[in-house]
Amino acid sequence: MERMMAIDRRQLMATALGLSAAAITARPSAAATTTYEETVRASRAPLQPVPRDRELVRFATLAANSHNTQPWIFSARSNEIVIAPDFARRCQVVDPDDHHLFVSLGCAVENLVLAASALGWRANPMVDGDRVRIALEPARPEASALVNAISLRQCTRAAFDGKPVAPDMLRQLENACREPNVSAILMTERAAIAKITDYVLEGNAAQMRDKAFMRELVSWMRFNEADAVATMDGLFSRASGNPSLPAWIARPLLRFFFTESGENGKYRAELDSSAGVVVLAADRSDTSHWIAVGRACQRFALQATALGLKYSFINQPVEVATLRPQFAASLGLGERRPDIVMRFGAGPDLPKSLRRAPELVMRPTQ
Repeated sequence: MERMMAIDRRQLMATALGLSAAAITARPSAAATTTYEETVRASRAPLQPVPRDRELVRFATLAANSHNTQPWIFSARSNEIVIAPDFARRCQVVDPDDHHLFVSLGCAVENLVLAASALGWRANPMVDGDRVRIALEPARPEASALVNAISLRQCTRAAFDGKPVAPDMLRQLENACREPNVSAILMTERAAIAKITDYVLEGNAAQMRDKAFMRELVSWMRFNEADAVATMDGLFSRASGNPSLPAWIARPLLRFFFTESGENGKYRAELDSSAGVVVLAADRSDTSHWIAVGRACQRFALQATALGLKYSFINQPVEVATLRPQFAASLGLGERRPDIVMRFGAGPDLPKSLRRAPELVMRPTQ
């Protein structure tokens, strides 16, 4: 989920293009930056009590989701909000059974439940087929560090500082994952992280050799502010610490800088610098359980953010179907499917990814 390329050889890029390094790394024009920054500020503005449904949807859309495809449709009537999958935004190659899509819906559900609580509404989600119906009833407003973290959370694809996380913080992270029928395996030992790294690299290599996977991934890449603002979705280069470039420059350069060896080196360095890894696994593999995994995943991400930590997904071992059973066995999961893999630690702030406005994801109630 929210995966992005690594392009960090700026001097070499400049040489290949016959440009100066300053031209490659220069910040975009003031107008473009302002447009992008204004868009970020609008989507991540503080939660307001009115208009209630729009505000709850806005905060729900700030949830983690696969490739930042934002595969959801919201509808609201009276005191009920429904979240349904937007199958037009599914990723058929990396997510052929829509596992990540429904995990993404679960992440959005958790954000909405937390935001509703802050506004004085008790949200009661119920899975109804492939959608989630959330009934709202009045309650006392409840302040929460997790609600405050919603607008700050991001998937941070960068090296962390390599320092361990304090035991009390680990306990809070583990507690945040508690969800009925979902287990969390939290690992901080270097040997365990090294084993996870081996699976991540094997999965990444398999994906990068898959031409269909690469075509799908590239189709969601946004190489500069203008492209990101035009679509309000996808994998924005600067959100992964990469330079902003015109698409006509960036696309031809992919074959030079987005390579199997380069990506594997990046993932090894990122895992080596991480304080730990957490794996989430549901008791069963179906829509309702995947949504539950998403709720646990989102709470982990928000708790990490509230504690001043960063995290990112390393889902290759669960995305490559031929590798998944071996990965599950290594974790002692037996026949259970490992659903989500995340690394965590202290790391830098990066530019935020964009989200479509509520008006673009809300539909009239059928």
